[in-house]
Amino acid sequence: MKEGEFPIVFDGHNDVLERLDDPAGFFERREEGHLDLPRARESGFGGGMFAVWVPPPEGKAAHETLDPSYALRYSLSAAATLFRIEELSEGQVRIVRSAGEIRSCINEGILAAVLHMEGADAIDTDLDALHVLHRAGLRSLGIVWSRPNAFAEGVRVRFGSTPDTGAGLTEAGRRLVRACNELGIVIDVSHLNERGFWDVAELSEAPLVATHSNAHAICPSPRNLTDAQLEAIAASDGIVGLNFGVHFLREDGSEDTDTPIEVMVRHIDHLVEHLGMERVGFGSDFDGICIPDAIGDVRGLPRIMQALREHGYGEEDLKKIAHENWLRVLRKTWGR
Repeated sequence: MKEGEFPIVFDGHNDVLERLDDPAGFFERREEGHLDLPRARESGFGGGMFAVWVPPPEGKAAHETLDPSYALRYSLSAAATLFRIEELSEGQVRIVRSAGEIRSCINEGILAAVLHMEGADAIDTDLDALHVLHRAGLRSLGIVWSRPNAFAEGVRVRFGSTPDTGAGLTEAGRRLVRACNELGIVIDVSHLNERGFWDVAELSEAPLVATHSNAHAICPSPRNLTDAQLEAIAASDGIVGLNFGVHFLREDGSEDTDTPIEVMVRHIDHLVEHLGMERVGFGSDFDGICIPDAIGDVRGLPRIMQALREHGYGEEDLKKIAHENWLRVLRKTWGR
């Protein structure tokens, strides 16, 4: 690899689908937001998990339980946006269902998109919708966002508290975990409270995955993972994707975007210490959160890679963090 060059990044989480009014907007360079295809091309962003997140309907608080029929309608519309992006891309974007397809996309310069749901609010307790969505391409599922549903409880973001914020998985949640294992769907523990996390750790036969979370020991947000949780993820041979959100990075939990890249490097160091080099990646949360000014948008990816290189991470380490670790875990979960 030449000086100044970095490996292609596969990213664990973005919310661009929620930002787009029109699928065609993904192909236009935008002044607002973090991610579009032109800027992705400039940054070495090779793809990632494209999240379907359901906002609350008008008049409903963000952390209240959603009506499943409303959540399903919205989720299908958001998923259709991703499929429309693929159709409009003329081969530049591909919705992928296997680690081998991601590898091919990286080699061919095609942006790889994984259909991910950030919260199972749209899924019925009989799990019929899960099977239909899997056939449509769903390959990664967060059981909850930061609100309760029929399967589990999500953590509310109250800085200075632990993720131990309520009951564990419901019986339906346990069935959901088993079904995801059978179908080969990634179970994302980001947003899940601590008791739910330990229930998943006990039940799941797949690697534990936190697509966009950080170290609670550095930033005590309940959205971040305790060292005990990190060690459980390591024992499962899973992965944690570094969240770029400043209030999940900073020791004071503030939304001050004047946050140096060194804070991100410190989280990476902590994750590597507790997980090992093979279990750390990126989970930026682009278009879903306030990120450091030093990163700015997707074009800031080379800056974090350069900071890691200068900090002492070697070229093979950078390749692992950029995409190799994600491909290994996804291959183990998806079976191919």
